[in-house]
Amino acid sequence: MTGQVESHLVTLANGHRLHPEAAAAFALLQQDASAAGFELAIASSFRSYDRQLAIFNGKACCQRPVHDERGQVVDMNALNSMEKLAAILRFSALPGASRHHWGTDIDVYDAAAMPAAYQLQLSPEEVAPGAIFDPLHRWLDRRMNAAQSHGFFRPYAEDHGGVAVERWHLSFAPISEGLETVLDASTLQQCWGDELLLREEIAKDLEAIIDSYVKVPKGWCSMF
Repeated sequence: MTGQVESHLVTLANGHRLHPEAAAAFALLQQDASAAGFELAIASSFRSYDRQLAIFNGKACCQRPVHDERGQVVDMNALNSMEKLAAILRFSALPGASRHHWGTDIDVYDAAAMPAAYQLQLSPEEVAPGAIFDPLHRWLDRRMNAAQSHGFFRPYAEDHGGVAVERWHLSFAPISEGLETVLDASTLQQCWGDELLLREEIAKDLEAIIDSYVKVPKGWCSMF
């Protein structure tokens, strides 16, 4: 659950790793996408605890850029510690709390739409109306129900005040819906070591952080 073991995963031909049930469902979704003229590809699948820790700490110490919803770089030096934490959590999960730890969640794009040498960003600009990946996501929009999505849904389809909207992020509900209900503050605190930055700020409001940045609003994926 916290990304510290990988025994729950299978490796796909492209090297990405997923829960076996999510992998099988994604293969079916890929087939449907291909028939519609898209090359549905994975940009990110399973992410280990150590990898998430490196991402989070890199942003907390200003070694990695932090972006806002418009894709602009945030001046982290101008923020206090709590503001830094909020800015990071808009697009990057706490180590141990990323949905990508579960092997159920993926970031996707249309490989067929990319020109030669195109650098994938997974940014709001890429999925905006009329942008390079908008046709794929409009197709996915029409399939976001249990019968046509093979169990996938968008946990961050709307802005509920936590994670920013991420059209590219899909989650396999038959597995992820159960896991998010058992992830709690105690589980997270047990996996953290002294290397996690902003620990004091996180501890002040950990339960609220889990509710806002990990769990999907109640009923959001009830169709599954």
